[in-house]
Amino acid sequence: MPSFQLVDAFTDAAFAGNPAGVVLLEDGPVDAAWAQRVAAEVGASETAFLWPQPAADTGDGPCTSAGDGRGSVWGLRWWTPATEVALCGHATLAAAHVLRARGQVTDGATVTFTTRSGPLGAVGEPDGRLWLELPAWPVAEHPAPRDVAGLLGGVDGRYLGRTRVDQANDVIEVADRSALDALVVDRARVAALGSTGLIVCSDGDDTDVAMRYFAPAVGVDEDPVTGSAACTVAPLFAARLGRQEITIAQRSARGGRLWTRVGPLEDTPGGASSGASGVDRGRVAVGGHAVTTITGELLGP
Repeated sequence: MPSFQLVDAFTDAAFAGNPAGVVLLEDGPVDAAWAQRVAAEVGASETAFLWPQPAADTGDGPCTSAGDGRGSVWGLRWWTPATEVALCGHATLAAAHVLRARGQVTDGATVTFTTRSGPLGAVGEPDGRLWLELPAWPVAEHPAPRDVAGLLGGVDGRYLGRTRVDQANDVIEVADRSALDALVVDRARVAALGSTGLIVCSDGDDTDVAMRYFAPAVGVDEDPVTGSAACTVAPLFAARLGRQEITIAQRSARGGRLWTRVGPLEDTPGGASSGASGVDRGRVAVGGHAVTTITGELLGP
């Protein structure tokens, strides 16, 4: 029977951050209809399903076989309670956390996930953080929705555009963190935007950026912490501030903290070659902690 764990991602304390289900299968691929039923039963914003793969499946050159703890390769897909998604950062962090707890991710060595968004890497640090390499999803020009303030429950905001990916997000910036905390979105209008979700961001207080994320169109009214939103927010503020490293606080009820670096995973503190001179702005390294809160087995068919 598949093992199941519930993991709080982007936090170092239980019952904070963003909970993700992680289902570890003996082999794959995962049955999509069954995975959707499991994700609906779990009820977390995303549930990750992963299974070991031969190293050759990545197409990225030599890699050790799954399970030796030095550089394993895993298939990975994600479902919300309502639909499959192309990318989920916090559930990827949760999956890497589960593998590290099993000795299948070791600090300083990269594990590869093969996904609908291409190969994604994860590497652990001795301080307990895990770093993910995710694709950058920069914001692009797009016609603004009417009455942005009405969309945000009376809070003024500046529409910045929409990301040009299938799992697209609209992006609005508000004046400051107080405005961000005060807004109450019109969820029906957010769901009708035609995108997957809405990122609302501002300058941070003790971090560079503060943000919130709403995706009612895919069954997530407000996401507690959103790694994929960092793929947009980090490049935006890195360009604005003129540096690669950006810290992000997600101002949901549960809250969470993300460390980011615009560039590939090997440029992060835990990467294999920190200090590389070039910056691949097509990638974003996203770091955070994770805590397991529930372990068990799936008994349903």
